[in-house]
Amino acid sequence: MSSEYWKWKFKDVQPEEKRELTPEEKRRNWWHYHKWHIAAGAVLIAIPCSIAWSALRQIKPDYQIAYVGENTLPDDTVTALETELAALGEDLDGDGRVVVRLAQYASSSRAEAEAAEAAEVRLMADIIERESYFFLLEDPEQFQKAYRSLCRLDGTLPAEGDYSAEGTYLAWDDCPVLDNLDLGEFSYPLMGETASGSSNELLSRLYIARRGFWTEESAPHPEGCEALWEKITEGAGI
Repeated sequence: MSSEYWKWKFKDVQPEEKRELTPEEKRRNWWHYHKWHIAAGAVLIAIPCSIAWSALRQIKPDYQIAYVGENTLPDDTVTALETELAALGEDLDGDGRVVVRLAQYASSSRAEAEAAEAAEVRLMADIIERESYFFLLEDPEQFQKAYRSLCRLDGTLPAEGDYSAEGTYLAWDDCPVLDNLDLGEFSYPLMGETASGSSNELLSRLYIARRGFWTEESAPHPEGCEALWEKITEGAGI
């Protein structure tokens, strides 16, 4: 009897229509429910490099660049790029030094499968926690399709549902300031031998972009980062 009563009482009640979440809300929701599981897994996966990574993160950078590509960049190239960009930047956090950090998120090849998986976890954390303002990308179209995190070159955000990277990035060698940096040579061990080459030539195959923010929260020191963006893209014809 009571069952029939409740059926009658709520016969005209319509279920609440679910609102489609934005990509940013989906990432936040996913991160909220999975971050501790992923953090535990990442620790187990990346134990060999966790100590060095933790030590590195003790130094807060004024600017952070996320490199996303298939292979990690050589240490010589990374050090030279960080040094050259620091010379163009400012001490944004007031600690008496200008620090540029390039965080590498390599997907495969020379990196072992477990290390690549750990890199994917760290990249997701970087995006959600808004750590990097600049992005150095091997494939900007694929990156934007997967993460939809880049703003357009004019500073506007892509329209809802637009996952195209068109108008969000510049080729490295289309930016005179970047193309003329003195980055020297790199070398690294490869299959029992030493591979070497020009860091400028290596980076000339990449693309530079910056983070878009769909909420009031942003990366650290957004105004200072924007000023550096203007410097490194000067003459690129934006």
